[in-house]
Amino acid sequence: MNHRAFSCFARDPLPDNEQKQAALSYLNEAWAEARHDGVDGDCLAQASLFAAFAELVGTYGEDAVAKFVEGLPTRVRNGEFSIALAKQ
Repeated sequence: MNHRAFSCFARDPLPDNEQKQAALSYLNEAWAEARHDGVDGDCLAQASLFAAFAELVGTYGEDAVAKFVEGLPTRVRNGEFSIALAKQ
């Protein structure tokens, strides 16, 4: 396929919030597949955090990421990362 034909099918970039939703969907699918294959959830979480921080450091640098993570304890304690389970 030549470049011109390819460009006919190229999409405009999604807005940031839609990219984040799509990324989360991809990660949820990968996570479910890994769990199905027997990978422990704690191992997945640690590997995911490593990959995420490595990407952030590569993009923004160590100092900026270090400053970002300083706020994580408060965010965790405030329940920002908790998933409320519906009681049935």
